[in-house]
Amino acid sequence: MSKIDKNIKFVSINIGVVTISDTRTLKNDKSGDFLKERIKNFGHNITKRIIIKDDVKLIKDTFLKLSKNKNIDVVISTGGTGLTGRDSTPEAIKLIANKEIEGFGELFRRISFDKIGTSTIQSRAIGAIVEGTYYFCLPGSTNACKDGWDEILKYQLDINHKPCNFVELFPRLKEK
Repeated sequence: MSKIDKNIKFVSINIGVVTISDTRTLKNDKSGDFLKERIKNFGHNITKRIIIKDDVKLIKDTFLKLSKNKNIDVVISTGGTGLTGRDSTPEAIKLIANKEIEGFGELFRRISFDKIGTSTIQSRAIGAIVEGTYYFCLPGSTNACKDGWDEILKYQLDINHKPCNFVELFPRLKEK
């Protein structure tokens, strides 16, 4: 079982939150608001928060631009991971990913299964690394964002989480 090592000084990281939706605005973006609050309360920084339309080229271009921002270590997106014709987040991230983090989607669906049963099969949550930046693409529901943050990301984005975590790998993500 994993544990938190309190002997290590917490490292605050910079996170961008991207909501992918054709209908949401900053006034009604509950999942984006949820992520922003959870991330800040945990001690990390929100360095970018945007809402973009569900369009493969726009998502791809936005993600590539965010990867070049030196003030962003991680991007967490919400939305666009379903099965409808407009849902295109996984397609966009796969076009630009240097590496996929297969275990993220697998673990997300395992956690989700305990809560929503076989309906989790409709989720295409995905994790990836793009130009040294972590990307975690969650479904657009607040409950899905809660599962992704509370049960996976808050641990993996904590340097104190043992036996290992994503933060300790930052210096090595751009190795060739």
